[in-house]
Amino acid sequence: MGGAAVQAHADSTRSQQWYLDAMHAEEMWRTSTGKGITVAVIDTGVDPTNPDLQGRVLDGKDFAPSSRPGDEHTDYAGHGTGMAGLIAGTGAYGGGNGAFGLSPGVKILPVRMPEPGDVNPFATSAFFSKAIRYAADSKARVINISMGGATDTAELTDAVRYAIRKGSLIFAAVGNDAGKAAKIDYPAATPGVVGVAAVDKGLKRASFSQYGPQVDVAAPGEDMVHACGGKTGLCKTSGTSDATAIASASAALIWSKHLNWTNNQVLRVMLNTIGAPTNGAKRNDSIGYGIVRPRVALQDPGDPGPADVYPLPDLAVAASPAPSGTVSASPNAHAAAAAAPKNDDSDGMLWIGLGAGAAVVIGGVVAAFAVGRRRRSVV
Repeated sequence: MGGAAVQAHADSTRSQQWYLDAMHAEEMWRTSTGKGITVAVIDTGVDPTNPDLQGRVLDGKDFAPSSRPGDEHTDYAGHGTGMAGLIAGTGAYGGGNGAFGLSPGVKILPVRMPEPGDVNPFATSAFFSKAIRYAADSKARVINISMGGATDTAELTDAVRYAIRKGSLIFAAVGNDAGKAAKIDYPAATPGVVGVAAVDKGLKRASFSQYGPQVDVAAPGEDMVHACGGKTGLCKTSGTSDATAIASASAALIWSKHLNWTNNQVLRVMLNTIGAPTNGAKRNDSIGYGIVRPRVALQDPGDPGPADVYPLPDLAVAASPAPSGTVSASPNAHAAAAAAPKNDDSDGMLWIGLGAGAAVVIGGVVAAFAVGRRRRSVV
């Protein structure tokens, strides 16, 4: 579900990472780097030999079919390595001139999925369910799913609830099909999953970013330079996949500073310190409750609230029995929980501390590689 990737040169990598400047990453790293937090990356595999990820990638699990060579450390598309790079890149390439992730102190638990499109939507849901349960059992505090396209099933819903009970937070991409009406991707729309949309450098909903009641939060997702799989080990992409990785990394930064907090408390603080929509609404369908602001959460988190209450309304709505004589709740419980205007483009942000840097495209576009419904080029 990532966007197109182009080659980038390592000698100017950090200067191209505009979102790290916008989020004041160096300032946050004086307080937290995500150390002590494991982030599961449910994706196409993660290459631990990438220079910017060496020492960050754990042994994980491979759910891909036996016909696909390798294991969870074999990235068949370059996508999973890219998401891991956005989260945990250390910048080690070339003596510190590589690509940094937002939370370079975290550990990555790779969970390799079958390639989207290889299996039917119901089978995809079953694989997502297994992967989520495995990540939760492996004590991953944050579960990143920069993929989608599954069908809403009871098995998937149960897996998400299981992970939440085990103490995990799940972030998933809402999709890049904004031009297609009523497009809903799972697991982003599954109750209990934090659906993530993408914003551009102007902090507006990116043109490709899907919108709707399944959107809970937003994060940068345009022109993202990061470590990835491929010939150069460095890519430039755009997509809600990237935004999801940034949201996951944000949670890791906060959690690392407050290791005694529960998943519910971390998410509540993220929501309480978020940059709200400028139209005055509590949320809208473009950016949800707003853009994540981990810097603000680290500086002044406020009251994390009750440890055992999930802070988003969709989980409780989905669990509520339907009134007698009515049809069961919609499969997308976000729709019932989110009282917001539809197709609202009033998505400008009060996002304090926007950096002025802009990434420069260096290198040519390379051959396309399809993963599910996303369009991506692998360097």
